[in-house]
Formats: sequence, C-alpha cells, structure tokens
Amino acid sequence: MAVLSSSCFGAHAQTKISVVATFTILADFVRQVGGQRVEVVSLVGPNGDVHAYAPSPADSRKLAGARLIVENGLNLEGWISRLAKASASKARIVIASNRVTLRKEGDHDHDHGGVDPHAWQNVANAKVYVANILDGLNLVDPAGKTDYEARANAYMEKLDALDADVRAAVAKIPAGRRRIVTTHDAFGYFGQAYGIELAAPAGVSTEAAVSAKDVAKIIAQIKKDKFPAVFLENVSDPRLIDQIARETGAKIGGALYSDSLSAPDGPAGTYIDMVRHNISELTKALAP
Repeated sequence: MAVLSSSCFGAHAQTKISVVATFTILADFVRQVGGQRVEVVSLVGPNGDVHAYAPSPADSRKLAGARLIVENGLNLEGWISRLAKASASKARIVIASNRVTLRKEGDHDHDHGGVDPHAWQNVANAKVYVANILDGLNLVDPAGKTDYEARANAYMEKLDALDADVRAAVAKIPAGRRRIVTTHDAFGYFGQAYGIELAAPAGVSTEAAVSAKDVAKIIAQIKKDKFPAVFLENVSDPRLIDQIARETGAKIGGALYSDSLSAPDGPAGTYIDMVRHNISELTKALAP
C-alpha cells in the first residue's frame, strides 16, 4: 500500500486523510463517506467542465500531498494520468466507476473510447462509486473503517430513497412524453435507468457556443422526432432559444447538471441535490 507521511498541524488534532477528487461529484461522495476524518479537494470546481479542464502546477502539488486520489475512469479525465505522473504522487488511486455496468457512448464530440463515462447519472451506479471509495478509504485509513462503513451504509439508504423518488416522479409523466433533446449527451445512463428517451443532435459541440448551423440541427432533430422538450446546456443567446421554441413548439427546459455540482449554496450543491434538481426540471418540462 502506498502511503505518504503526513505532517501534523497540531498535536491535539487528528491529522485528516488528504483526498483529491477529480471533480465535484466524486468529492461529494468522498465527503459523505469520509466525514470529519477526511479533507477533500476537487480539482475541477463547481460548475466546471471536466472534459475541457487544464490542470495547473498547483494541482500537481495537491496530488503530491494526497493519500488517496479518486477519479471516474473510463477516459473521462484524459489529463489525470499525466498529472499524477508529473506530481510523482504515491497516493492510492480509486477508479470510482469500477464494476459498473457500462453503456456504449453516443455520437457526440467527446471521445471516451467507445463507452459512456457518465455512469453516476444512474443512482444505482452511484452506490457502486460509493462502495469503491469506501474500499479506498479503508485501505489508507484502517483505523476509520467502522466510521466509514457506518457513514457509507447510511448514505446508501439515502441513495435508495432517491432512486425510488426518481422512479415515482417519472411514473407521473405520460409515457408518450418521456422524451427530450439535450445538447449534452451525458444523461444516457439516467435515461436508460428511468425510462426517458434522450437524443443529442449529432455534431453539436458542448464546449463552445452554438452556431446558426447548430441551431438548425437542433430544430431539425426536434421536428423530426416530435420531442416535447429540449434542454439547451450551451445556448445562452435568448434569441436562439426563442427561435428554437418558436419553430418547434417544444418546451425549453431549465438547467440540468451533468458533470459538475453547483456551488454549495446553489440548486445542486450535493449529488442528491443534483439528481433531485434534474428530475424536477425534467418533470416540469415534460408535463402536458
């Protein structure tokens, strides 16, 4: 087991386990399991884009001082291996997505090796993530095992309740309306798990403002398949939003959180808050 020595900042205080997570959703899982025994840093901050993230020298120093690094895997963080190597980190690495059932990647602008890496969008997979993080914490901090397991079990119960609530919310949507277009193809696991059909217009990038050509693709997709709602993650121009609504008759949904949490005081400050926010926005947009 690779363990870095920790410096004490006070003899009277227990030194916390330093954990670095690649993005905020994983950091929240670590906090839920680790509680007061861990100090968690997320490399990609709230409302950040893990796909387009550019690590800094400060990130390398964070990894060098970590006991545990938690990443999603599945080629989501294409930059993390280089960063870990550059930092000479001896931390144990947890691949949070290990043992999830994978789905193939859709046709969109990110290349993740043919599999969809956004597995946390299915709450059942979030439980797998938590179990993997629990294993990692138990290995680097065996003294905390009882506490970690108690916290993980309590959180798993909350996730079970969340999963049931999402299913109940979807069940209230008329079956023929459980269909949306989204400009970010990150909700495939969610749609597969909860019975919502999602389509992302091919060739529309999520990393830049949409062009007039992109808007035409979005409009064509909605008209062709008669989708009742559209979620426009990267369309900020109100004129374009109005054009899409006017030409298609589709309802424009609110913001969905996919790869990142909001700031702690925002609508999606934790994973559970994120899922509840998303299903609330979906049900509002898909209501008759």
